[in-house]
Amino acid sequence: MGWSQVELYKNAIDQGKLGIRLNVMLSEGNKRLAGNAAKWKIIGYGDNHLSVRTIKRLIDGALGAHGAWLLEPYADLPGSTGLNTESIESLRETARLAIENGFQLGVHAIGDRANREILNIYEETFKAHPDKKDVRFRVEHAQHLNPSDIPRFGALGVVAAMQSIHCTSDGPWIAKRLGEKRAGEGAYVWRKLMDSGAVVSNGTDAPVEDCNPIPGFYAAVTRRMKNGEAFYPAQKMSREEALRSYTMNGAYAAFEEGLKGSLVPGKLADVTVYSKDIMTCPEEEIPATEVLWTIVGGKILYKKG
Repeated sequence: MGWSQVELYKNAIDQGKLGIRLNVMLSEGNKRLAGNAAKWKIIGYGDNHLSVRTIKRLIDGALGAHGAWLLEPYADLPGSTGLNTESIESLRETARLAIENGFQLGVHAIGDRANREILNIYEETFKAHPDKKDVRFRVEHAQHLNPSDIPRFGALGVVAAMQSIHCTSDGPWIAKRLGEKRAGEGAYVWRKLMDSGAVVSNGTDAPVEDCNPIPGFYAAVTRRMKNGEAFYPAQKMSREEALRSYTMNGAYAAFEEGLKGSLVPGKLADVTVYSKDIMTCPEEEIPATEVLWTIVGGKILYKKG
């Protein structure tokens, strides 16, 4: 969001009206960032209710609308390789502004060309700033990757900020867009990314998908689509990996692993209580799991019934 919206959240916190915690990505142009980045960075405002330490950009569109930027043409639209939505030059400048001002950069990249270009920009930026360590630049979505780019995430320390629910929502038509070979090699390859040393965090991408994480957890551990078929099941996560992707890895992706992600003394008392134990219940019962309590900072903000 823009800075003006951030100020609205700060006002809500000051008035005691914001119960949840927010980690906001700034959507501001390079010119405004150059003049304001130093004062726009916020960490832990209002008893850790607001942090602003990430800049957001988009390099391509969506796969379903043939907007994801591909290395080779779409299987079902051979005259198109998708869309590049922001110039490489502009993104290079954003990356420079981010790393020099202590910001993380998160770029929406869905197609394999988009992901390659962003990884190239990140690698160039890191090499130009060898003194900057642990910057945790992110790729948002990383849905379709060329096999040669998969190990670059772990090697560069780039977080693959993915949404497992997209796999099962999009699965029925992915092969139509990419063809079976490309889909099998690089679509939603969580296992390949994790095995190569990458941190994969999870989310729901609301409002594109429902914000409820349970369908996403189910997708992560089964890759089962609505028709009952599993989308390249060799890439699924274990339940422990899926839970970690939503908790510790999500916290790590936001530089908040010291505050969130696990229930240990000294961290924020943010707890969700479910109706089922999603780590042990039968797989087919996971989707019926409901939230019973939501606790933020030790305070019950939601209780079912």
